[in-house]
Formats: sequence, C-alpha cells, structure tokens
Amino acid sequence: MTPLPALSPRRRRTDLLARAVLATFTAVALIPLVLIVYYLLHKGLPAISGHFFSSDPTGNFLGDAGGIKSAILGTLELVALATAMAVPIGIGVALYLVEYGRDNLFGNAVRYFVDVLTGVPSIVFGLFIYVTLVVSGALGSSFAGWKGSAALALLMLPVVTRSAEVVLLLVPDSLREAALALGSPRWRVVFRIVLPTALPGLVTGALLAVARAAGETAPLLFTATLVNGTTFNPGDKMNSLPAQIFSDVGQAQNRLVTRAWGAALTLVLMILILTLIARTLARRSRIT
Repeated sequence: MTPLPALSPRRRRTDLLARAVLATFTAVALIPLVLIVYYLLHKGLPAISGHFFSSDPTGNFLGDAGGIKSAILGTLELVALATAMAVPIGIGVALYLVEYGRDNLFGNAVRYFVDVLTGVPSIVFGLFIYVTLVVSGALGSSFAGWKGSAALALLMLPVVTRSAEVVLLLVPDSLREAALALGSPRWRVVFRIVLPTALPGLVTGALLAVARAAGETAPLLFTATLVNGTTFNPGDKMNSLPAQIFSDVGQAQNRLVTRAWGAALTLVLMILILTLIARTLARRSRIT
C-alpha cells in the first residue's frame, strides 16, 4: 500500500488553529453552566439537612418554617403522571409520522401543528387546563394534581414527538426492508426492530421532556396550586418544587429564600439522578 502523504506545516497550523477556536468556544459555553452550578451550591447547600428533606412546609413565618418533603413527593408524582400521559402518545404520533405519514397531507399537517405547539409558552397550557378543567367544572371545579399533570403532559407532548421522530428517522430503512422481506407484518417490524433500535434516543427525548416539565411553574400555579402538607391523591391539591420555589423566593425572610435555593438545588439533583439512571438502563438494553 502507498503510504499517506505527510501533512504540510500549513495544514498542521490550520488544524491547530481550528482546534483552539473550538476549544475556546466550548469553554465560553461552559462558563454560564459552571457559574449556575456554583451559585446553586453556594446558596442551596446551607439549607440542606435531614429536617429539610423529612418535613413539610409549615407556613409559619415566626417559628420553624419546615422543609420541602411535600414538594419533592408532589413533583415526582406530577411528573410521573405527566410522563405516563405524554410519552406513549408522543412516541405513537412519531411512529405514525415516520412509518405511515412521511409524505401524505395529514402527516404534514400533524407535523406542522406539533412544531407550533413546541413554541407555545407554558403559561398558555396552564391557562388552557385552568379554563377547561378548573373553571368550567366539567370534571370538578377545584384544583387537582392530575390537572397539573395534564398541563405538564401538554408541554411534554411536542418535545417527545419531535425528538422521537428524529430518532426513528435515523433507523436504517434496510432494517425495515429486511424484516418485511422475511414475511414479518408491519406492526411486528415496528415493535421488534424499529423501537428497540431507537430506544436510547427515545429515552433521551423523553428525558428532555421530563426536564422541561419538572421545572415549570406557571402551569402548576393554575392547576395543582400550592399546599403545605403531603398529598398523594391526584384528585387533591398538590405541592411541587417549582411552586415552592416561586412562593419562597419572594419572601422577606432570609430563611425562606434559603429554602427556595435549597429546593432549586434539589430539583437539579433530581433531574441529574433520573438522567443518569435512564441513560444507564438505555445503555444496558442496547448492549443486550
């Protein structure tokens, strides 16, 4: 074999310059992230304690203000219900768009409206659920946790759909064609070939939606509102970390503001832990 020609000094200098420029841009992009994490740790760590995680907010401005147990449990339940609503529907819509609606008019219309929903502000979804489910009294005129989950599911749905569509499009058509040539029906090709191949990307898209929903405040203020005690019944009012942060950060007492920073740090750590767990499970499923 003929050896490859050595790089000229000019090309080496150009390569080093390009690497330096890219490294500089990467460092500049990381600066805000590092500052946010540092500020969260600096402000939030003083609030962290066993009592902080094991007690509910008391609403007492003079004595013990309590912790954020109800907010943590409420956030987990609200996001879990919203995920159960949005992820199956979003992946189903993406499967239709990729497998059956790539070129037809209905598929293009669905894709267009999903793109529109992606840019809708979160408060609009909260107001929609507030008007249709809270004020109208169609399914009870009170605030409820499941109504907050419905608002979060509307937020998650376009994110899940678009990310899943992009991932499913990356699955080679040769895999589909090979399975169909062996006599497999279309539905079995989708469930046994397409979905397992795209699973890591689908998990990543779902996590992006979960991360967005977990930090939203406005939809929950209009639907699940804010309570102090722990509630597990989705038909009752339910506390959440974003609502607790919103309530505490505007208070005049420093201990309540510190609790808001502690809740913000807890929310970031929860999303980080969920992301690491989901990535680990997706990697194991891809290996097996």
